[in-house]
This record gives sequence, C-alpha cells and structure tokens, in this order.
Amino acid sequence: MDIILKYFPNLTEDQINHFGKLQSLYEDWNLKINVVSRKDIDELYLRHVLHSLGIAKVMDFKPGTMVMDVGTGGGFPGIPLAILYPETQFHLVDSIGKKIKVVDEVVEGLGLENVKTTHGRVEEEKETYDFIVSRAVAQMETFHRWVKDKVQKKQNHELKNGILYLKGGDLTEELAKFPNATIYDLPDFFEEDFFETKKVVHLPIKFKG
Repeated sequence: MDIILKYFPNLTEDQINHFGKLQSLYEDWNLKINVVSRKDIDELYLRHVLHSLGIAKVMDFKPGTMVMDVGTGGGFPGIPLAILYPETQFHLVDSIGKKIKVVDEVVEGLGLENVKTTHGRVEEEKETYDFIVSRAVAQMETFHRWVKDKVQKKQNHELKNGILYLKGGDLTEELAKFPNATIYDLPDFFEEDFFETKKVVHLPIKFKG
C-alpha cells in the first residue's frame, strides 16, 4: 500500500481505505478462484495496482468520462482506476466467467458504485466510450479491430479518445501500422525495476459514424 501513496500522495480517506482492502479481498478470492499467480498476489500493489495506475500518469479522467476495460481478468486496470476516479464510469468486460465473478465480488466488497461488469466478448458490446483501457490482452492490430467502433465522437480531454494500453517490451513492429500511436515509458513515472520495459500506449481512434 505504501508504494501507492509514494506516487499518489493526495488520496482521499475513502481511496486509501479502498486501496488498503485490495490485498485481503484478492487473497481471499484467489484461494477460491485463481485469477492472480501466487507470486503476483505477494506483490499485488506493485505488479497489478500500481501498474494499472500507470494509465493515470498519462491520462487524468474528468468526471463523467466513460471507460471500458477489455479483458479485465481479475479487474486490472479497471478496479484501481475506478478507485482513483470515483466520478468516472468504468465497464469491465471479460469473456471468462470465473474472472468476472471475482471482479464482481471485489467491486461489492469495496462498495464501488462506478463499476459495471459484463461476462462476454467485447465485439458484442453496443455502447461507446471515451477510452478503452486494457493490459496486453492481444496484439494492437487485433485489439484495435475489436474496439474501433466503440469510441465516442465527443472529445473531452487533451488526449484524443481512443485506446490506452498497458504493454511491455519493444513495440516497434507491433505499432508499425499505427503511426499516430504515442508511447509513454512507465520508468519516467515509476522507479521500480518492474517497470523497466513497461509502457502505456495511447492510440487515438476516429469516430466511425
């Protein structure tokens, strides 16, 4: 928990309380339904919570923003971002039912009112969003194809509506078809070795109306 306060020192009491509960909630549910590896559970705040909040170092969501987390798994990056941005609406989607079950229980355990979940495929979703977030669930070309018609037309932020993607490694080849993508290196924000090759990719998507 200290590592979150190190980089986000201005949290409210509610936010500190919510972040503080994550460890016990995930430990409890992970014993029943394994969604996070044993090693990662021990380093939950570094490898999952702070990593998810890397998006917040690139984008400061305004109240009323609509965000979809695709392939949320155990709720990352959606749940940490929902704690940090209580006035932003988050829709967490995953095609694996047991993962959404854990997400639902964590959301309920925290009492988060700005999160809804769907067990299903993102291609079947009909709503549109300001931003689509995710943690490396597919190659960018595939992911872009899944979500390119899910982005709202109206712009409310300095960064254009589109994808905010947590990725690692050399992305030169993967992003060759996306010259308008911007890469933000997480070591510019976080000093821990874990983030050495980690990045946030912003890919604006034009509204197809």
